[in-house]
Amino acid sequence: MRRRVLSANFYVLLAALAAALAACPALAQPGTARASETISIPDHTVEIDVILRQGQQMELQRRWEEALTHYEEASRRYPGDRGLQRRFEFARLHYELGRRYCDQSFLHVTANLPPDEALDLYTQVLLKIQAHYVETPNWKELVERGTNNFEVALSEPAFLERHLLVQDYQALEEFRRELYGMLGPRVVVSRTDACDAVATAAHLAEARLKIAPTAVVLEYLCGAANTLDPYSAYLTPDQLTDVYSQIEGNFVGLGIELKAKEGALLIVRVIGGSPAEDAGIRNGDRIVAVDGRSTRDLSTDEAADLLRGEAGSAVELSVVGPDQQARQLIVHRRRVEVPSVDQVRIIDRDRGIGYCRLTCFQKTTCSDLDAALWELHRDGMSSLIIDLRGNPGGLLTASVEVADKFIDRGIIVSTRGRNTQEDFTYSAHVTGTWRMPLVVLIDQDSASAAEIFAGAIRDHRRGTIVGARSYGKGSVQGIFPLSLTSAGVRLTTAKFFSPTGRPYSRVGVEPDVVVQVAARPADGQIDLQAAVEDAMLAAALQSARNLDALR
Repeated sequence: MRRRVLSANFYVLLAALAAALAACPALAQPGTARASETISIPDHTVEIDVILRQGQQMELQRRWEEALTHYEEASRRYPGDRGLQRRFEFARLHYELGRRYCDQSFLHVTANLPPDEALDLYTQVLLKIQAHYVETPNWKELVERGTNNFEVALSEPAFLERHLLVQDYQALEEFRRELYGMLGPRVVVSRTDACDAVATAAHLAEARLKIAPTAVVLEYLCGAANTLDPYSAYLTPDQLTDVYSQIEGNFVGLGIELKAKEGALLIVRVIGGSPAEDAGIRNGDRIVAVDGRSTRDLSTDEAADLLRGEAGSAVELSVVGPDQQARQLIVHRRRVEVPSVDQVRIIDRDRGIGYCRLTCFQKTTCSDLDAALWELHRDGMSSLIIDLRGNPGGLLTASVEVADKFIDRGIIVSTRGRNTQEDFTYSAHVTGTWRMPLVVLIDQDSASAAEIFAGAIRDHRRGTIVGARSYGKGSVQGIFPLSLTSAGVRLTTAKFFSPTGRPYSRVGVEPDVVVQVAARPADGQIDLQAAVEDAMLAAALQSARNLDALR
């Protein structure tokens, strides 16, 4: 379908070019020699082939988390390439299955939920999709996606070792043929048809392979939810708890953000005042063992599961710093408050230029920012830089509240969904508006709610946007708990649009001042010396000075 649309647009483009050439007097006069012109269309075939080969190596080594990130980044560079999109979707199926099967809350549900209740849970998910998803569901496609997901499960050791007592590959192949033979021609035009098809698949798997029906139904459920788009997903009970913790801005743990890299767990961020910071863990450290278990073959989610525990419990970490010095640490878990606003300071004392970084948009962001603004005001702030680099978003309402602090009137953002209940227009209010000159820093990782804020500032000409084009996530997700278990589902319910009606999805926010190279200060501290080493912050400082000079 997408190829046909692109093809039609291409012919429209050629027609427009032909009309433009015919209308140009210098080219249209009889007897006038025309210079030959060539229209050059970039061909990225070689680059994409290299990316696909690199990704294939990651797939062969079952490094699904790295493969997923690899394809995601590539898809953002080459958004029209279907090959990259297909590999992204394939890697995501494997990655999500790996996450589920190292999640104790999911394993508990799989082991204890009766088959009939599993089908009821699947029905609940389909009801949520029918009622809330941004697009009209195609029931046949949802079943087919479930079958694809189950096919992935039948190739994953984590699933097979738990559910297939005897791994008979010939029996597996015969089952696959029989399953596709039964479901392929099946008519599925309603939610009831979809449930019946999944029940049939579960019964067949039990009869032929002795796989528990609940495990099969849950794979069909995840296949339906997780393949709607990159942001919709089934949430295990533990994942749902984590989502609520992120919204509230607090959780029990160590207070670190990490990612798997080169056989270790790289510490991306240590939250101020957390147990990890108190224990001496710093950004850039690598965890190489947890309670004596090597992290070499652990995914981020497997490691997170090992690090999770009750408040007051302890975990032993083997940590290696950037200097390659190893150290053993005992860290006690406790409740961590996650600040959504940090690094609040005056970074140019002579000009009174304030700075603060918004790490996310959560329930506390509005009050956190209020406190930061008054602190800067008392310290002599005359203009402000708000840093949204790396901000993944969060609550739409929080971003609206923050934008409302700087915009006195007009639309901040509008949302449009399949249901009119999802159509909203959020507008600014004069009361409580801060009017100092404003600069907003964004990069390729500024997404969702961060883009709502930056886009509103840009469209209202309220400040200068500096940095790199943002991520381009232009959709709103709702969180829907499921009654039969403590699990839930995250669904895209609407698309959001800038004050001037421009979409954000796959477009993002284009800065007023583009900075090609961004190097963040290694120690996380912001000052004038760091700005010399940080091209984006240096450009933001210059923009703030220019705005100050115009006052």
